[in-house]
Amino acid sequence: MNTPAYLDLTARQQRLHRLAHLQAIAQWDQAANMPPSGNEARSLALAEMDGLLHQLATDPALPGLLDAAAAEALDDAQRANLREIRRAWRAANALPQALVEAKSLANNRCEHAWRGQRQANDWTGFAPNLREVLAIARQEAEYLSQSSGLSKYDALLDQYEPGMRSADVERAFAPLRQWLPGLIRDVIAKQSHETVIQPVGPFPTDAQKALGLDAMRLMGFDFSAGRLDESTHPFCGGVPEDVRMTTRYREDDFLPALMGVIHETGHGRYEQGLPRELLGQPVARARSMGIHESQSLSFEMQLGSHPAFAKLLSPLLAQHFGPQPAFEPDNLHRLLTRVQPGFIRVDADEVTYPAHILLRFDIERALIEGDVEVDDIPALWDGKMAELLGLDTRGNFKDGPMQDVHWPAGLFGYFPCYTLGAMYAAQWFATMRAGQPKLDEQIAAGDLGGVFDWLSTHIWRTASRYETPELVQRASGEPLNPAHFEAHLRRRYLAA
Repeated sequence: MNTPAYLDLTARQQRLHRLAHLQAIAQWDQAANMPPSGNEARSLALAEMDGLLHQLATDPALPGLLDAAAAEALDDAQRANLREIRRAWRAANALPQALVEAKSLANNRCEHAWRGQRQANDWTGFAPNLREVLAIARQEAEYLSQSSGLSKYDALLDQYEPGMRSADVERAFAPLRQWLPGLIRDVIAKQSHETVIQPVGPFPTDAQKALGLDAMRLMGFDFSAGRLDESTHPFCGGVPEDVRMTTRYREDDFLPALMGVIHETGHGRYEQGLPRELLGQPVARARSMGIHESQSLSFEMQLGSHPAFAKLLSPLLAQHFGPQPAFEPDNLHRLLTRVQPGFIRVDADEVTYPAHILLRFDIERALIEGDVEVDDIPALWDGKMAELLGLDTRGNFKDGPMQDVHWPAGLFGYFPCYTLGAMYAAQWFATMRAGQPKLDEQIAAGDLGGVFDWLSTHIWRTASRYETPELVQRASGEPLNPAHFEAHLRRRYLAA
């Protein structure tokens, strides 16, 4: 097949992939291993790499190659890859290299300082750094908006959830805003009559690490292509060939770290399950962050909080912490599904979690569109936490607007993907149950193959072959349907 322009483009993509590989490992090391004094040098090095990647992604030869490749005899997979190459080129070409480098430097400096400032509850020290990050994010949004014709916030959202617009998010979230407060009240009232035995600690960090590794093995993580470490904020990074997961530990409570590991394992298995024969090409990348979060939440919430899964975890807890009544499967499931409004998003139960996302979505959209400023964040946060979850966060910046890494790292537009992911995950499992009537019995027997095989076939192996609406339609037989999420929560938490 004579496709010289397409082959030239794929060779360039391979080079970008290999350089991005080095960048990803440097970023992981910055979060997990790097001594504090190395941050300025690392930030400068990463900004240099961002500049180099931008140069390669905006090479003046690319428009001609893209047009020539479009006229070549390509198969469907190659045309999908060409579509993704063109999409990435448009986004990169919209931004000046100086802005790309300035963004990298400001984000790395702000995120590094945030680690200590958060622990110190130091909003006064944090705010100036965040102002710089926000100013650059607004410039980025303006350039992308001018190039794409989208609103500023939608231009950033499109980087994480291609094709999704804030109006689409609002349509998906509007019913949620209506039924969520009542559901939270009803579940809390129902659970108030249940007896739950609390685990007795402490839970040593080394034992928690060993437990997390066993949970990853249970869920099929390939340790020849990844590892688990510790960081200030849990994440999954690296590359498909070398997945780097992290969590954080508290010796008074093992559940946040354990469920965090299970969550990140979902991300990790998605990356490890991408089509290896196409790695290096955009068509082999994860489709979107909403789809990515659907994998982590399929693992953490759909599976990890499944009543049968507690039976699989129970012996592991007894092995690593010693047996105690709290670890019995029925009680463990009640622990895993406790619904209680709390300050911290990453520790939230699946019923109250969407309230954290509604809050952040509303604030970050207003920030990017210029309707509010950094100094307005604390009051907005306090008001929305009181409204959505009935909590008082006044003066508590550490557990309030400073708790997440996303804004210090300049990741505006990311937050909606979490609840979109929860909606997708509920839809995946509704589809699995329709096609596998004995799925829940298989999970109870410790056979997770039906879940993983379905995810591999319909999500992991397809990667970015299809744009998100088509992927969702092909996988589940219908477009995104938020009703599956509501039905899942009501079935799990309110069924007799």
